[in-house]
Amino acid sequence: MRAGRGHDPQGLENTQEGECVVKCPACPHPGINLPEGWNAKKSAEGWIYALFIAIDANFRLKRKAVSSDQSDPSLNRGWAYFVEEGTYKNYLSQRGNVPQEKSTCVSHNAVNMADSKSSRGLAATGVGTVDCAQHEMKLPNGVGDLQKGEKYVNMDYLVFSAIAHFAVLMFNFSYDIACQWHKKIWNCMVAMPQELQINHEEKIVRFFVPKFHLRAHIQKCQTAFSFNFTRGVGRTDGEAPDTKEMGPGARRDHLDDHFGDSNWKKRMALGCTITRKIADAVPRAEAHRQELEELEKILDRKELERWQVEYAAWEEDKSQPNPFESRVTRKLGWLAYEVTDSSMVAMTLSAVRLRLAEEEAKELSKHADVSLHAEVSPFILISSGLDIQDLHDVSALGLHATDLQKANITTRRNALQRKIDAWIQVQLLYMPSVAALRSQTSSDDAEDTANRAEKIKLMLPSELAAGTPCDTRLLRLEWDLRYAQADDALNEVQRSIQLYSHLSMFKVANIRGQKSNTRARSALDYAEKRKQQAKSKYTAARTALQTLAPLLGKVGWEDQLLPLRDADMRYLSDMLDGQTEGTRDMSWIWKSPDIAHNREEGLQDSLRIEWCKARARAERWQEEEILLREEMRRIECFLEWEKEQWRLRASARTFVTNAEREGCAAYAERQAALRGGIIESTTALWKTIPILRSTEGTESSNKSSMG
Repeated sequence: MRAGRGHDPQGLENTQEGECVVKCPACPHPGINLPEGWNAKKSAEGWIYALFIAIDANFRLKRKAVSSDQSDPSLNRGWAYFVEEGTYKNYLSQRGNVPQEKSTCVSHNAVNMADSKSSRGLAATGVGTVDCAQHEMKLPNGVGDLQKGEKYVNMDYLVFSAIAHFAVLMFNFSYDIACQWHKKIWNCMVAMPQELQINHEEKIVRFFVPKFHLRAHIQKCQTAFSFNFTRGVGRTDGEAPDTKEMGPGARRDHLDDHFGDSNWKKRMALGCTITRKIADAVPRAEAHRQELEELEKILDRKELERWQVEYAAWEEDKSQPNPFESRVTRKLGWLAYEVTDSSMVAMTLSAVRLRLAEEEAKELSKHADVSLHAEVSPFILISSGLDIQDLHDVSALGLHATDLQKANITTRRNALQRKIDAWIQVQLLYMPSVAALRSQTSSDDAEDTANRAEKIKLMLPSELAAGTPCDTRLLRLEWDLRYAQADDALNEVQRSIQLYSHLSMFKVANIRGQKSNTRARSALDYAEKRKQQAKSKYTAARTALQTLAPLLGKVGWEDQLLPLRDADMRYLSDMLDGQTEGTRDMSWIWKSPDIAHNREEGLQDSLRIEWCKARARAERWQEEEILLREEMRRIECFLEWEKEQWRLRASARTFVTNAEREGCAAYAERQAALRGGIIESTTALWKTIPILRSTEGTESSNKSSMG
């Protein structure tokens, strides 16, 4: 009754295959919920009218070899979700001896072991299913028994039986073995009944691997069949939703009822589902758009234009070079070069020192020098003070240190003490106010002579207590040097992270044996230590800048030099816990302007890949927002169409008695009112979403930009 078959004047015998299913109102149904001229749209604009199909098998729905189709026929006869059994088995009997082609990707057990899978005592080892991938509803005639594993011959028939009900121009197939399945799909279609064949040359058909299964495939498949890297799919994940003693007919009818109930429940929840999805998609689309813009600002303009051309070419023709794949071969010698190469030390601090020295030279030439010491100028005082701070880290002795180790540490500590004493004598000329501060702390340090050199505070301008007088010239000098010091430390953090990542990948791929692994572990420990040292240096420089900024009226600098957390110190492609390829973001340390000037081949290759992924993420979220808005429109149109169909059914059939006529009309009106109530409650819910009201004006511009 729910499908309206009892209201058909021609009776139940006029029921067509798949007519008794609960249809997905958000999927594209030509003539029902698609606008006029939808099929005249160009492919760049028509992607929103594509049907997303998820293909999968369920091997828990087995059936024992009891009874038969003759003893226990199905009542539905292909009218709902299961295919018509007679035609299906006739096709399988003709194609059952075709050998299963082995996978050339990873070892897909479902494919490679289909012929050898045990089926003793079973009439069906499971069922193959075809679903709407966006809303996880079973499609008409998209379910059928599997006699011996997940064989192509079964799945081909189920797929084409399902899509025969949709006259759309674009299909997006999602299948965990799509990389293998798609190769001969059109050759296999020719052997099917004529009514199931489609003119694929006039349609756009694309193949994907579900996101959850994609990581199990070889690297080439992970980009070529990825939802994340293909335009026009939004944020679709492509996953399909995951009885023994029954006879064949009762089992099919029983499962048909379950599938119908599941589809109905999902239909009733569509309003809330779409609400949740779009409330997530709109802010994420904006966030990823902004992240892409931030990344593009720091990239070299010519390089970016070249990457954009490559990206567009690959989108149009997948035989072109894949921009998502690395083009740099990293070897052990290259990694060793990373560890020891001194030419990679950033020149930021050195460049600032050169500029300040040149300014001092100009003052000397104009006889405008204000130095209070014959050899130590204000610039040299602050610059050498920062150098001495870097020497404060004198390595501690172990528990069982030798006399030689003790002598070396003591010698280094003595040298540091002499440098500090000499520096303090000059400091008193430029910063006389520190004399009183030092006299207050000298008594506290007198008792601790063992580590005195490391604990002495230099009292640079940034370390003075609030209100302590200090020459503004010294404040400005330390500001310039500290800013450069923070940049240098951030560059060192980047290099250490890059080194650690490459060493890790090389270790996993190439290192075997205890000795080699121990050496590799030592190299990783070295990279980690270097990273933490650079982080401490950056944090110290930033803390000094925070103190100096209000004294000098500096603003806006904190937008460039953000607080450095452990979560920020990750490589370009690394994700935080809970993130996925479609939701992750890049750490801010890789968005600094200096990153584009580093011409190291490995880094530039990684930047290109990450730019491609950042662009793909921004496009997928923008598409997701557009798709959801289109689905909202389609749902309303579909339910209006269904409501009108039920009202027409109220008087479509002639009955003998008034009671039958009134009962039939009452049921039809009830179903029409139910659809009307769903429309009202759903549209009322959508109108309460603030994020939809605030973005209504940008919807048309988004659609045009996607085209």
